Amino acid sequence: MTEIDLLGYALNQFAGMDEEAFALSIPYWQKKHYRKGEFYNEYKNVCKHLGFILDGVFRTYYVNEETAEEKNVFFFTQNQIVVSYKSFVNQTPCNYYTESMVDSTILYIHINHINQLYAQSQPWEHFGRLVAERAFNLAMERAEDFLFKTPEQRYVELIEQHPDLYNAIPLYHISSYLGIQGPSLSRIRKRMVGR
Repeated sequence: MTEIDLLGYALNQFAGMDEEAFALSIPYWQKKHYRKGEFYNEYKNVCKHLGFILDGVFRTYYVNEETAEEKNVFFFTQNQIVVSYKSFVNQTPCNYYTESMVDSTILYIHINHINQLYAQSQPWEHFGRLVAERAFNLAMERAEDFLFKTPEQRYVELIEQHPDLYNAIPLYHISSYLGIQGPSLSRIRKRMVGR
């Protein structure tokens, strides 16, 4: 299966995108490689691209202005869309950094081409609505996780959503995402191994 076929399959799974509608987008997708530490989007930049991860791991984080501590907000892994949702949808400066955590490869499309596809195709309009809904749901789930779930529950969910993450990135990034210190993560992992 070629990379563009993989993307077509993923968009079909995500949004029921048929081959004819997907074919309209094929000329617009471009491939890009990111080295570890390279930014997909930077703080205060407007996100102009929506990416599909062929391989790799990206994190979205912000920097606490008082402590200079980085706080991980989202992870994006293989076969997922990577985008700074609010910045992309509203075309406003982003409040976060999105960085490649390992060498990564994506296929990406520019906002102008996406808008063109929305205007000419109902399946693409449907895709746009689903992306917006997914962004909203991700943000709500993230907020509610901290209100209603224990760090252990958040950890289990993270590993279910991103099974390759654990071996790909340093544990302090996972601790930051979970909102706990490293020793707490070690205790959670020990308890889970003991089950």
